[in-house]
Amino acid sequence: MSGGPVFVTGAGRSGKTLLRWLLSSHPNLVVTRRAELWPRFAGRFGDLADDANFTRCLHEMLERRQVAWLGPDRQELRRAFVAGAPTDARLFDLVHRQHAARNQKARWGDQSAAYERCADELLGAFPDATVIHMMRDPRDRHVAVGDQRRARPGDVGRTTADWIRSAVRARHHADRWAESYVIVRYEDLVLRPDAIVRDLCRVIGEPYVPELLRMESTRRYDAYRAESPCPLSSEFVGLHRAQLPAHDLAFIQTVAGEEMAALGYEVEPVRLDRGARVRLAIHLPANAVRLGVSRSTSSVSDRETVA
Repeated sequence: MSGGPVFVTGAGRSGKTLLRWLLSSHPNLVVTRRAELWPRFAGRFGDLADDANFTRCLHEMLERRQVAWLGPDRQELRRAFVAGAPTDARLFDLVHRQHAARNQKARWGDQSAAYERCADELLGAFPDATVIHMMRDPRDRHVAVGDQRRARPGDVGRTTADWIRSAVRARHHADRWAESYVIVRYEDLVLRPDAIVRDLCRVIGEPYVPELLRMESTRRYDAYRAESPCPLSSEFVGLHRAQLPAHDLAFIQTVAGEEMAALGYEVEPVRLDRGARVRLAIHLPANAVRLGVSRSTSSVSDRETVA
């Protein structure tokens, strides 16, 4: 039964925030957002047994808004730190434990896309940690990312590349750290919340409690709880069917199809009429550049149906 930290990671718009709110509803766990102590500060200041190095590290950490928000007590951190091993991981643990204690929680976690890029080092430093990697259908994720920003040339290439990198990392880390690295699909979480949350509790070594599905620590769901005991909704699953143009759908499925299949996302038939073929050809150079891969995508425009 693990008692270590819980890290939530994955590409943007994949459900990380939703999972953070859910996990923080557990009476034993609080998950913060983008403190990112390990990816930003580990190894930057040399031997922390040297007081000057420790002081510089602590100062730089507290300059980060997300860390200052945790409200660490400098003097208490210093007293606690000198009483044990002078390692980066132990310092970061102390900072988060202070915050957890103020919230009357026994365990801590943090949410950030950065953790999927340094999972090997992170789990080596925190051997009792759990990393939960959120994945989402790349077609729906592209639509969700587009809702946040103005459209630019090559957007579908960029979002597809981000998704493929995240998917490859997820499967690599899950294979290497089978007991500590867990992949959770957004669709499964919102469609089968009870089963997925119970399984997550087992993985992180905490008892299942009903407060998790009610997400009582998140005020934004107060109105939803008046109508349903679980505010999780499946309304954002399958967004692409109504909002994603055929030429973008064809591009994503052709380029990301292998990783989609590995994660259980089915490729859907898409018919390209003459207009869609023209738009695919027009956008292909910019998308290919943003995709940043060597594989050829020009054959997509020659297909009547991509399945």
